[in-house]
Amino acid sequence: MTIPAIQINNIHKQFGDLQALNGIDLTINQGEFFGLLGPNGAGKSTLINVMAGLLKPTQGNVAIMGHDTVNAYQAARMALGVVPQELVFDPFFNVREMLRFQAGYFGRGRENDVWVDEVIESLGLTDKAHTNMRKLSGGMKRRALIAQALVHKPPVIVLDEPTAGVDVELRQMLWQFIKRLNKDGHTIILTTHYLEEAETLCERVAMMKDGKIVALDTTANLLSKLPGKNLRLVLGEATLPTTLFPMLKSGQNGVFTLALTELSQIEFALSELRKANIAVQDMQLIEADLEDVFMSLVGVHANEKAIA
Repeated sequence: MTIPAIQINNIHKQFGDLQALNGIDLTINQGEFFGLLGPNGAGKSTLINVMAGLLKPTQGNVAIMGHDTVNAYQAARMALGVVPQELVFDPFFNVREMLRFQAGYFGRGRENDVWVDEVIESLGLTDKAHTNMRKLSGGMKRRALIAQALVHKPPVIVLDEPTAGVDVELRQMLWQFIKRLNKDGHTIILTTHYLEEAETLCERVAMMKDGKIVALDTTANLLSKLPGKNLRLVLGEATLPTTLFPMLKSGQNGVFTLALTELSQIEFALSELRKANIAVQDMQLIEADLEDVFMSLVGVHANEKAIA
């Protein structure tokens, strides 16, 4: 029987009176592309730090590829690569030197240089390989940190909001490379505040709130549990009638999205618009997405969601 990539058993973590994690049980199988979502303060970063061995749990245990993060820390850490949210880097080395040193920390010497070159090329860092880390732009620093997490070829990779504040080109390049790693057998755990990324990439998703997992299922099953749809209306310079405000999900620059619980509400919305003499320039019925599931379970609007 194949061991899980990550096995989390009844994890609690307490900081004084704050219960950051409250009984987390989670199994992530080898080769999965897994999403870990939740609002600020949900406990995701705390859980990642426990997985990385940076924090000891108050109760429970975590194993990475079968290695306990406390009793077999070195083996567990060897199996894990973490891309942090923060831009933390060594200011004394260029990109290639930094990656070679990082590989050396994990016992990989010059025989690993071919993989270092491949990571550099795949993340668009070739022309920056000999540039000091301090002189890189924020987006390039982000690329270098992703490369740093991958340089020792870990079977399990945690991406903690990897595309925050980066351009579209990097985002596409990163996902192309990460999807290739996942296809080659690497397990990927992703936290992101771009829920469309999680919906597109992740086979399963766990949603956290107040240190607990409030939903855990395949992305398809989570979407199927929310029967509602969205009605997108383009009204130009007109204002939405107040009678439709209870249905309003978002509205900006004359484009309004209404949350529907049943299709009969479409006729009600159109009737109210006719009463107000408002012409509909365009209309689109949209299926519920992962953001709708997130809001229904966690109670946080899309503009407020973030990774903690």
